[in-house]
Amino acid sequence: MNNLIIIAHPDKQSFCHNGIFKTVYNTLIDHKENVDTIDLYEDKFNVFGDDQKVNFYRELIAKTNRIYIISPVWWFRCTPLLESFFDQVLIPGYAYKFIPITKTFAYPKPFLTDKKVRTYLTHGAPALPVLTLYVNSVKLRLVMGVYSFVFGWFKTRTRQFWSVPFVSDETRKKFLLKVVKDVEYDIARKK
Repeated sequence: MNNLIIIAHPDKQSFCHNGIFKTVYNTLIDHKENVDTIDLYEDKFNVFGDDQKVNFYRELIAKTNRIYIISPVWWFRCTPLLESFFDQVLIPGYAYKFIPITKTFAYPKPFLTDKKVRTYLTHGAPALPVLTLYVNSVKLRLVMGVYSFVFGWFKTRTRQFWSVPFVSDETRKKFLLKVVKDVEYDIARKK
């Protein structure tokens, strides 16, 4: 199977890079899976557009079966370059189109429904206020406002890790065991 990992964190020493990215990558390689990676910060993905990179990213998406997206949450959103990736790569006509129902209403028809997507979000915040006071707005916006348009309903999985800068190394190891189980589950399902 072909896998694509998209990492969206500028710090190579971060838990996103050193923990989650390496764990996903190594688990896939250990199972002899094909792996491509996009490091949006290393690539210096231009917020204003770079057609050559956009086309390259689309080629990687086209040939992959599974996509793993890794990002910290900043200001209740994914990182700016990941948001820019969504805005520039997953556009209408390529990733989805609107099907009119009335003169003023249409629904999105996703074009990338054959992809399985798993997202890992790291938070500095604890779970309780984000899940209650803020009604899990980060995940809700991502799943309903991006993924449902592009990949379809119920085609994606999102795991959130809470209080990452403040938890113990033991807790981080437990987080990474969940990542390994997720990836191995994906591999076992073959699609």
